[in-house]
Amino acid sequence: MPLSRYLKIYPDPDRPGSVLLYSTRKGSVVRASETLLASARDGLLAEPEQALLRRLELLVDDALVERKQMEGLVDQTNARSTVFSATVVLTLECNLACPYCFEDNFRGRHVMSHETARLLVSHVKRNQIERGRDVEIRFYGGEPLMALHMLKEIAIPLLDAATRAGTKFTCSLVTNATMLTRNVVEDLLPLGLTSAQVTLDGPQHIHDRQRPFISGKGSFKTIVSNLYSVYDLITINPGGNFTRDNYHEFPTMLDALLAAGIDPAQLGPVQFAPIHPKSGGHDLHAAACVFGDEPWLIEANLFLRKETLRRGFSVEKPHMGVCMIELTNNLVVAYDGTLYKCPTLMGWPEFAIGTLADGINDYRHSYNLDIWKNDECLECSYLPLCFGGCRFFNKLKTGSIDGVDCRRAMLDATLETIVRQDLTLGRQ
Repeated sequence: MPLSRYLKIYPDPDRPGSVLLYSTRKGSVVRASETLLASARDGLLAEPEQALLRRLELLVDDALVERKQMEGLVDQTNARSTVFSATVVLTLECNLACPYCFEDNFRGRHVMSHETARLLVSHVKRNQIERGRDVEIRFYGGEPLMALHMLKEIAIPLLDAATRAGTKFTCSLVTNATMLTRNVVEDLLPLGLTSAQVTLDGPQHIHDRQRPFISGKGSFKTIVSNLYSVYDLITINPGGNFTRDNYHEFPTMLDALLAAGIDPAQLGPVQFAPIHPKSGGHDLHAAACVFGDEPWLIEANLFLRKETLRRGFSVEKPHMGVCMIELTNNLVVAYDGTLYKCPTLMGWPEFAIGTLADGINDYRHSYNLDIWKNDECLECSYLPLCFGGCRFFNKLKTGSIDGVDCRRAMLDATLETIVRQDLTLGRQ
């Protein structure tokens, strides 16, 4: 009975003669003696110890079977999925003027039409709700609350259809929170609103420079005031976009939330992201899944994670996760009804996979699905945390999405520290 190939073994400085066994597949961590580890390697464990390590997926019955299971995991997940998730772009209009916005080149007075909204509702009813799937819609922009009427035009009939079919409809927002008032949230709660992803780019003097209103006025105070007024009603998932020059100041943004009276225990995980150069130009872009292995980024990631945990906020733990483009029941719907698999790839015609009017085309080649199904990836202990990485990051680096965005160097440099952070600082 071999050890899992998706296992990392780290020394345990707090207990001489012990190690930490961490499953990248299950996210489980066990403190074990070096003697027990040696017995596991030699196949000499007692049955109770074998059973525990098997349950935590640190020990497997057959290494080849384990690899086959991982190779088929995405296909199995798609076959068993009972939830449809869509990111719906209501408008490209925004009341902020963030200099790094990746939508900047195609922003404008682009709002979803009533016809497109009706096509979307019809598509989701016919292809998802009537097939017994629950529906999760993430309303996106621009600033989605600038198209509140269109949000309701979509949410109301989908909620009604799901209720009649005995399925579930929920929705969330990706919002700058300048319009996320208590009245707005109370208005949307009966329509299935559960959460909002919100961006605060560090303390006020940095945020107001990076995320000003179009008028030039700072938005920090407005956002913090709104968050205080609604965080007891929905889950707020805070985040922020940092640069090499300012990430050290970002923890003081969390201090500002505490000073405003916001209880971190009621918030979702804080997720900071770096601002990267765009491909083919000198503009900037921020995306949480785009995390490179440059030394400063590794330092920033570990520093911000530690400081976030120290202040009582939660963070995302490492977990098995597949890019949304690999999941059949995940979709991005642009304001004009064009369909994509990733919101960061909107605007590139080669990554459109169809329209609401015409349906979905075969996108296996254009998105390089299953690119991680190769010997190097399948044998890599980090595969469950990576699955080939981010297609968009490859586009940023090379101009195309061919090839694997290998995360090995980054995870080699960070995962052990992250596991220790969660053991010593993380909320259980």
